[in-house]
Amino acid sequence: MDEGRKIMFTPDSKIPLTLVKSDRGYTYDTSDMAAIRHRLEAEKGEWLIYVVDAGQGLHFQTIFSGARKAGWYKPQQKRVEHVGFGVVLGEDRKKFKTRSGETVRLVDLLDEGLKRAGLKLKEKERDKVLTEEELKEAQIAVAYGCIKYADLSHNRIGDYVFSFDKMLDDKGNTAAYLLYAYMRIRSIARLANVSDTALAKAAMSTSVDLNHPKEWKLAKCILKFPDVVIKMHEDLLIHSLCDYLYELTTAFTEFYDNCYCVEKDRKTGEILKINMGRLLLCEAAGNTILAGFNILGIKPVSRM
Repeated sequence: MDEGRKIMFTPDSKIPLTLVKSDRGYTYDTSDMAAIRHRLEAEKGEWLIYVVDAGQGLHFQTIFSGARKAGWYKPQQKRVEHVGFGVVLGEDRKKFKTRSGETVRLVDLLDEGLKRAGLKLKEKERDKVLTEEELKEAQIAVAYGCIKYADLSHNRIGDYVFSFDKMLDDKGNTAAYLLYAYMRIRSIARLANVSDTALAKAAMSTSVDLNHPKEWKLAKCILKFPDVVIKMHEDLLIHSLCDYLYELTTAFTEFYDNCYCVEKDRKTGEILKINMGRLLLCEAAGNTILAGFNILGIKPVSRM
């Protein structure tokens, strides 16, 4: 008791938790202690993740410590973590708000993203080669994918500057660049008239000979994917996956620029030779990027 309050000191903090106020009212400490007890004991939670801004770090450190002291949370048996995140800033490096100073609504952000993605695609004259349906699918994929990726590709602990121009850029570590690269990978076998069935059959019997340095580089990069996922699972820092996907697409671009997968007659365009081993390497790269997209919640399209 402290001046009529019921407080709890924990091993990891000099500031006590206030469980009952002097007027018999309750606090956030009360509700968070009750919640963590319910989640661990009643709901039998094995891994609790609190996604709350980084400014609440000390509060949750104290709550977790209090739960340990009470005997509800046993670190050797359960996993409880605070996933903190920084502040989104505008291009003026002030807290991201509307011109009138209000908080930006997600729906308005997404609508603006759709508008800008549509303009970007038309600027590249994609409306002349895509059907109306394909253009709409590409617009949604680029807009939503770029907004998600812009948020997830930064270290969540720090602040970052939100910029539509940067996130819609098809160069550099952006969703637009990754989506275009993925689309190109998937088009290689299709334009060579090699079906998914043929690729699956070739995977059972064709060796992938890594004779060129760029083949080696791409293959080694593909093999890093499980380690990246395991690390992300341990530290809950998703930007490491984004960095990896950018590294992988860059490695693929270098490979594709230096290693012919399909040789064609320069005059007629007739296919002269297909390097099936390299096509399989392309397929592995595409599947890996798609797996990364699935984790990030990004939906690719076949044509952009």
